[in-house]
Amino acid sequence: MPGQSLGLIETVGLAAAVEAADAAMKSAHVTLVGYELTQGGGMVTVKLAGEVGAVNAAVAAGVMAARKVGTVFAHKVIARTAQYLESMIYSTETTGMTPAKSTFTTQKDPQSIPVVNVEATPAPYSCMDFQEEVKKEEEAPVIVNKSQKSRRGNRRK
Repeated sequence: MPGQSLGLIETVGLAAAVEAADAAMKSAHVTLVGYELTQGGGMVTVKLAGEVGAVNAAVAAGVMAARKVGTVFAHKVIARTAQYLESMIYSTETTGMTPAKSTFTTQKDPQSIPVVNVEATPAPYSCMDFQEEVKKEEEAPVIVNKSQKSRRGNRRK
């Protein structure tokens, strides 16, 4: 975490916090550190980490989205956090923290059912097919009316 930026969005209510986190994560390449509930007042703080520009964009999008749902109490972006702030950011009160090391192993479910696409896939077309159709249309002979030919030839110069 040292050297990365930290984004904080403090909202009143969990619904506004979830909306802020959702919009922030969708708008920029940031990591959701987690959320922290305050002691009373119903305030929730969403914590985001990433590069300075991405965190700025994510916090701005999160604040805009949260204001549509509830109340945003405060928001702040701290560029390049200090080395010793890690214990405060990753505190025990932070819920939904991104684990530093993944301890989970993926196991295949023995009773899973494979999904098969039963719809017919359309035949692949290329741009060359389209060009051949255009050439065929261009090669069709143009029939000129004889009366039009004679009129053109009788014009004065």
